[in-house]
Amino acid sequence: MNPINFDYISSNPLLPEVKNAMIEAIKKDYGNPSSAHQLGEEAAEEIEKAREKVAKLINASPDEIIFTSCGTESNNHAIKGVAFAKKDKGKHILTSDIEHNAVLKPIRTLRTLGYDTTSVSVDQFGRIKPDDVLKAIRDETILISIMHSNNEIGTIQPIKEIANIAREKKVTFHCDAVASVGVIPVDVHDLGVDLFSFAANQFNGPSGVGGLYIRKGTSLWPLLDGGGQENKRRGGTENLIGIIGMGVAAEITRKDMESRLTHFKMIKERLTNGLKENIDDIIFNGHPEYALPNLISLSIKYIEGESIVLMLDEKDIAVATKSACASGSLRASHVLIAIGRDYADAQGTLVITYGRDTSETDVDRFLEALKKSVDTLRKMSPLYQKK
Repeated sequence: MNPINFDYISSNPLLPEVKNAMIEAIKKDYGNPSSAHQLGEEAAEEIEKAREKVAKLINASPDEIIFTSCGTESNNHAIKGVAFAKKDKGKHILTSDIEHNAVLKPIRTLRTLGYDTTSVSVDQFGRIKPDDVLKAIRDETILISIMHSNNEIGTIQPIKEIANIAREKKVTFHCDAVASVGVIPVDVHDLGVDLFSFAANQFNGPSGVGGLYIRKGTSLWPLLDGGGQENKRRGGTENLIGIIGMGVAAEITRKDMESRLTHFKMIKERLTNGLKENIDDIIFNGHPEYALPNLISLSIKYIEGESIVLMLDEKDIAVATKSACASGSLRASHVLIAIGRDYADAQGTLVITYGRDTSETDVDRFLEALKKSVDTLRKMSPLYQKK
């Protein structure tokens, strides 16, 4: 029986067109993109072609895009880059309680360097109130970093409203959009953000390559010092093969966005209805309206999520309990605690994500296997009483 993947948020499989483009690029033996000779110029041209395709995906200008190694680097570059560039103006950074570790940890590092931070709380659906952001801004605030959508519960934030506040207060606004770009339509100019992080592996591109949108005029120090690559914004030889793959993935994703959305919504409805019909004592996490269409966060009472993951894995079904970057930790998800889940429910949570190739048959097989696993585990629980 073929394996089924319900952990697309960790990494999407490569599209066949992306694989072929990368293989062909390897065969060509390009030179270093920074070299002045013909082999180098050909490589540089391929990077610029990919940059244009990636820029179109988020409605940016190509010269506003730099390539990085991943979403984590993009977030670090944005946060630390602004902090160092604007340290003379102030050292206060504003974020939220449900950010990814790729945002929380660089901010934590900055605190050891004398920076101050404020974290805004969220409601029971994981959504931020723009007024809370406004109230938290100080004269010395230099950066606001709020994610576009949450990678554990799927809630989409009121980014445009927050960006308007940031602009009025003349504060740089960074948005971690790794979970959103390629899944739903995004337009950086309509949103009004200054910095926008994303990664290729979230829209069927290769792992190990990401991007950062930098609005023209945004003050930002380079995270990596070295050569003059990426318009002197990121030192180091570019990952040419990965960037070519990212460009192809971005182009296909942009053209297929409408059909992907339709497919995601169909799968989400089938999954949601099936979960309600087959399993009792469950809680759906995240906002009922402002949410990613390719993600369901489900707290199942009286069990541990890790046990479910292992049991499903034995049946060749992959699913997650939290962000892949936080897997292996025994701590309850800080995101679930922030929206009011108790520790027991947080530990019994699954993050179910799917992609363009997920079928209705996959959904039905998953639901059947999940029900059997939950029933088995609950029989062992002294707390569960069948209704």
